[in-house]
Amino acid sequence: MAYDNISKLVLIASSTGGPKALQSVIPFISKKINAPVIIVQHMPKGFTATLAARLNQMSEIDVSEVIDGEYLQNGHVYVAAGGKHLEIVQERRGQLQFKENLSDPINGLRPCANVTFTSLVSASLEFIVCAVLTGMGADGCLGISELKKEHNIYTIAQNRETCVVYGMPRAVVDSGNADAILPLDNIAGEINNKMGVHENGFKSISGNVY
Repeated sequence: MAYDNISKLVLIASSTGGPKALQSVIPFISKKINAPVIIVQHMPKGFTATLAARLNQMSEIDVSEVIDGEYLQNGHVYVAAGGKHLEIVQERRGQLQFKENLSDPINGLRPCANVTFTSLVSASLEFIVCAVLTGMGADGCLGISELKKEHNIYTIAQNRETCVVYGMPRAVVDSGNADAILPLDNIAGEINNKMGVHENGFKSISGNVY
């Protein structure tokens, strides 16, 4: 079996308002992106499979719910399964693999984006783009802070005006870790751009970029 050489990742965290917000992001991510895209959306067990199927139907890039033990592939979007924490581990050969667990919820959350993000701190990666979308609380902020200590990362926060709940993005902005604060419709274009994909038909970049 051939395994992709993963050197870049896109990590997306979302909560309240996230399923609809993701429909304005994922369909506009290029299928040519040379990285896996991992979504941690706060949802109960069963609902994330439906979300993944809906996004897959809307998108050129393939979207699926995570399967425990599968290896990550470039040009694919993975939705963390509801009711489980998701970690990404790197084997000795360098491959990245999903590992789910049923550890206790963190601040009532399972999956928790901080768990997924921090699991990558020791991984060998050249570049990570993190995007934090609408949601209550501060999930993702700690994980981004930890990743920033060890990795070259670029963090996008959804702007207040387009959020259903400006909680998670605000936490990232207030922590000083936001490299760009963008309207929802411009986030996919920024992800494509940072991953080196420049294609017609994808939404242009604008907003406050620092």
